[in-house]
Amino acid sequence: MSLRSEVLETLVCPVTREALTWSDEWVANSSRSHRYRISESGIPLFAEEFCSAEGRIQQHHYDKVAAAYMESLAYPHTLAYTEALDDAFLALMEKGGMGRVAEICCGRGEAFRLLRERVGAGVGVDVSISMLEAARRELGGERIAFVQGDATALPIADGAYDNVVMFGGIHHVNDREKLFSEVFRILKPGGRFYWREPVSDFFLWRLLRAIIYRLSPALDHETERPLLYRETVPVLEKVGFELRRWETYGFLGFCFFMNSDVLVFNRAFRFIPGIRAITRGFARLDELTLKLPGMSRAGLQVLGVAQKPASGTP
Repeated sequence: MSLRSEVLETLVCPVTREALTWSDEWVANSSRSHRYRISESGIPLFAEEFCSAEGRIQQHHYDKVAAAYMESLAYPHTLAYTEALDDAFLALMEKGGMGRVAEICCGRGEAFRLLRERVGAGVGVDVSISMLEAARRELGGERIAFVQGDATALPIADGAYDNVVMFGGIHHVNDREKLFSEVFRILKPGGRFYWREPVSDFFLWRLLRAIIYRLSPALDHETERPLLYRETVPVLEKVGFELRRWETYGFLGFCFFMNSDVLVFNRAFRFIPGIRAITRGFARLDELTLKLPGMSRAGLQVLGVAQKPASGTP
């Protein structure tokens, strides 16, 4: 059996959680009560037939802004700051291979790009077909498959994955209990949930985001809500997770160099000579700022780890 076949066998009907039967154009549950189209490029379209109202809003939004969003990720200052965040994220993770990995709200597969060969086999799930097509073109192959699906009703079997990763997806889902329950369900006992998300525990970021989220066409204030520690951790624990790490990153440097899809003036930074070195300097300054007394939770991004107990029960 190929790795790709192994990944596809972890997929189930998101409504009934029955096993699936496959054809070239359709995939259906074993009782044939639900059938889902497969795109011309081979992506199963579970969210085409089954998607929450909130997920549908996000699907339309990101299909519309996908091109501009992906362009912003390629700016030299964005890449330089992202490298600093990536290094911090990798430092949180256990060493060695990660086995089967599910990237939820995967977009163009940012976590898979970072983890690379550490992923034994993986599946990326997102509602945006535009993002999935970009991910499939660049990362799809024998080890990784991409499917369209709703994060609150994942088309993945119980206990199928060793690790789950989310980069910037949690804040798009308002029903956090349902999302975390789904992540908990698809993890093996002892499996880990890793995330990197916007966080607004610092009053200044709450104020700025309340304004920017309403003004920017790249954001949707009705469905996007940055994390708060006091809201997030109790929900994680309620569904059965044990919190392992909660660390914040990014301050003023993150504001100026990581929001080119939102702040128009930021896009001009790519023409500044030495902008990568300048950005790395600001990333280091942000790191030092958050080490000051009382500032440990004042960052703009949270990197977190939660674990499913080895018993597999809350």
